[in-house]
Amino acid sequence: MPQVSPLIEMGKQNKRQQLERHNNKPRLISSKKKRGKMTDKAQSRISEDGIHSAFFYGTLMVPEVFYSVCYGTKSVPPAIAALHTFRPAVLHGYCRRRVLHADYPGIVADEGHSVLGTLATGLTRANMAKLDFFEGSQYERRRVCVSLLADHDNVDNVIIRGNDRVEEGNEEVDAEVYVFLARDELEEKEWDLDEFRREKLTKWTRAGYVFEDCDPEQPAKVVT
Repeated sequence: MPQVSPLIEMGKQNKRQQLERHNNKPRLISSKKKRGKMTDKAQSRISEDGIHSAFFYGTLMVPEVFYSVCYGTKSVPPAIAALHTFRPAVLHGYCRRRVLHADYPGIVADEGHSVLGTLATGLTRANMAKLDFFEGSQYERRRVCVSLLADHDNVDNVIIRGNDRVEEGNEEVDAEVYVFLARDELEEKEWDLDEFRREKLTKWTRAGYVFEDCDPEQPAKVVT
């Protein structure tokens, strides 16, 4: 078999990387679109190229936890990190509460409330399969619409006090989110990201920890 030139192979690799970067860009939705519904074009995009965006509101807001789930390590090579972006966003019509006797939260539908979280892009089918396994049957993966925040590139720069509204930009983005199914298993207490980082992050980024209590036979249900 003839050998392939290294330059040709490098050119192919560069084209693949350019395609990945193009697919990683979040899609914008007209402000006239109804919240919570995904456009037909967006649904087609997910099914055709397998690239997803997800709204994280709990432990997965910390990139080290996300990398531990999707790549098996809290520290990934720059080439892997470059495949994903993380931007602060808000999901309307839901509230977040801490799960009873757990380190993590759940969200449930609740009109009049909003949840601050992170929009992650560039997720492959393999990434989503790992996330479904990680979340488990306590959760259901749904398609929603989230609003990106104005003038913020990191969720750590956003401060919310009580039910005060944060300033939103003009961008609304299709995403998928894991909704908690057992409302009666949620505390009245809001989940605290800073507390999690301070007291639990070291444990959650320990090799293999994120899947210790996961059942491969009971992943999160996916609503299409």
